[in-house]
Amino acid sequence: MTTNAGKTYDPATFEVDADRIRQYADAVHEAGAIYHDPEAARRAGFRDLVAPPMFAVVFSAPALGPAIIDTVGESLPRMVHGGQEFVWGEPVCAGDTITTEAWVRDVYEKDGKVFYVFESVAKNQRRQEVARATWTNIVR
Repeated sequence: MTTNAGKTYDPATFEVDADRIRQYADAVHEAGAIYHDPEAARRAGFRDLVAPPMFAVVFSAPALGPAIIDTVGESLPRMVHGGQEFVWGEPVCAGDTITTEAWVRDVYEKDGKVFYVFESVAKNQRRQEVARATWTNIVR
């Protein structure tokens, strides 16, 4: 079992564009105008088209991927999703550049399974935190 506990990984940057927000909103059946119409988003007080909160999975993946692959290694095919926890900050809008840092918080065994706990912090181009997350994966 590789632990890598405490290991940090290179930050990943993600350019948020309006089309990607719309595609995500469509995929999760989010019909709200603020996710599809920039003018509606501005009238609601956002800088531009706003991303649904769980869009955090999209912009965090490039940072989490290397951490998961490096830590879980050959056990990756046996990995299942264990859970996610988020603390939301500044809304993510079209035109933002999000930089996400990820690290291994903990690796432990319980009931014959290995639990891999990762954390990430994502900030926009203004260095405002947009999402802080804990990601738990389990290898059976």
